[in-house]
Formats: sequence, C-alpha cells, structure tokens
Amino acid sequence: MEFKTTIGQFRAIAILEGISFLILIFIGMPLKYMAGLPLFVKYMGWAHGILFISYLFLLIRVKVEYNWSLLQCAGAILASLLPFGPFVMESRLRKTQP
Repeated sequence: MEFKTTIGQFRAIAILEGISFLILIFIGMPLKYMAGLPLFVKYMGWAHGILFISYLFLLIRVKVEYNWSLLQCAGAILASLLPFGPFVMESRLRKTQP
C-alpha cells in the first residue's frame, strides 16, 4: 500500500477504522454488557473515534485532490457506518486507483 499518496493514506485509515469498529462491536460490547467490563469500550471507543475523524479528514482531502463526486463521498461515509463497509470500499479503491 502506498502511504505517500492521499488515497493510499485514506485506504490505510479505512482499514484501521474498520478493524477498530469490528473490535468495538464484537469484543468491546460483549465485554461491557456480558462481562461487566466497560473500560475496554471506553478506550477502544476513543481510539475508534480518532480513527473515524481521521477517516473523515482524509475523505475531504481525497475529494479535493481526486475530484470525487458527492455520491462517492456519501458512499465512503456510508461504508464507514457499516461493520465491514470500509474493507469493501478499500478493496474497490485498490482495484480502481493506481
């Protein structure tokens, strides 16, 4: 993965954001509600929040640099809200971007 380009950075953050979301949903939430351990959700939630905000900032940079349409940006935002969406979006970006 090329980290020097904005699209490469966006793809990397998309993967990290997707992983943090899955960890939060499938590990953090059961720990909180089934094991009574809310601290994991607190700290993982902070990490996920930082990654999500980074994702949005990079999406803005990608829109400007690569002239993405509002529909493409809306698709990227929708992908970030679905548990496996960032991985699907990153896979499609890898196929279409150099």
